[in-house]
Amino acid sequence: MAEAVLFDLASLPEDSPMPLLTRRRVMGERCMLSAVTLEPGFVLESHSHENEQIVVMLSGRCVFGLGAPGSPEHREVEVAGGQALLLPSNVPHSCRALERTSILDVFSPPSATTGVDRPRG
Repeated sequence: MAEAVLFDLASLPEDSPMPLLTRRRVMGERCMLSAVTLEPGFVLESHSHENEQIVVMLSGRCVFGLGAPGSPEHREVEVAGGQALLLPSNVPHSCRALERTSILDVFSPPSATTGVDRPRG
């Protein structure tokens, strides 16, 4: 049986895989939690990944693009503090921060790379 582990989020190592984004991560065997801070003007282009993702907005506001850009299914939704957005596996999505935003991202399965870690181009 695995043992429980207590983490102090503020003490975890912080990285910045993209401009205007910082994060701290807890990696489990079956899920991953990322405590993310986005600064105004942050933009993440549309991408998809095998991981299921739940975006828990603690504070701030972002606009998420859902579905492939240019497709009839594409839409934008504004998500604000106190709301959560479920992104199923392989659903294309993008994000634009309207103000300083604090997010808890839950990914399953865990992955060392996510949309913000992929090369731009």
